[in-house]
Amino acid sequence: MIRQTFLFATIMALVTPVASALEEPSWELLETVGPVELRRYAPSIEARTALASNGESSGGFQRLAGYIFGGNESGEKIAMTAPVAETLEGDNPVMSFTMPSAYDMTQLPEPNSSDITLHETPERIVAALSFSGWATSGKVARYQRQLLATLDDNGISAKSAPILHQYNPPWTPPFMRRNEVVVEVRLD
Repeated sequence: MIRQTFLFATIMALVTPVASALEEPSWELLETVGPVELRRYAPSIEARTALASNGESSGGFQRLAGYIFGGNESGEKIAMTAPVAETLEGDNPVMSFTMPSAYDMTQLPEPNSSDITLHETPERIVAALSFSGWATSGKVARYQRQLLATLDDNGISAKSAPILHQYNPPWTPPFMRRNEVVVEVRLD
C-alpha cells in the first residue's frame, strides 16, 4: 500500500505541473446550459495540419510538434500550448495547436513542412462539454451526441462540426485527463 501511495504521489507531482503550466486559449464563460459551457474565445492563431483520416492523431501530432520544436525557417522553439484540437467529422480532418498569445502572424516563423499552415482564428462563441479519461472513439461519440442534443433542446444552433480538445500529455493517468467536445455556435 505504501508503494502504491508513493507511486501515485510521484505521478501527481510529475503530471500536474506539466499540464497546468501550458498556456490555453483565452475565453470567458457566458453561461452554462446543463453540463455545457457557452464560452467566448478571444482571437488566436493556430498551426494546422491535415490528417489522413479521422482518428489519425499521431502523424498529425508529430508534424505539429516538429514545427514548434524547431521545424521552421528560423529553427525557433515555440512553447507547447493546450489543447490539441482535432476535427471529428467531415472529409478533411484537421489537427491544430493554438500558438502562444505572445505571437502575432508576423512573428511566427514559417513551417519547414508544406503540410503545416498558420491560420488566424477570429473571436467566436463555442459550446463545450468536458469529460475525463481516455478520449476513445466511443466515448467521444457519446459526448458529441450529448453536446449536440443539449444545444438542440435549448434552441442553440451549431455553426461548425464538433472538435475534440485534449489537454494532457499521453502519460497522464486517465482519471486526471481533461478532454472536451466543442462546437462553434450561433447565439441569437
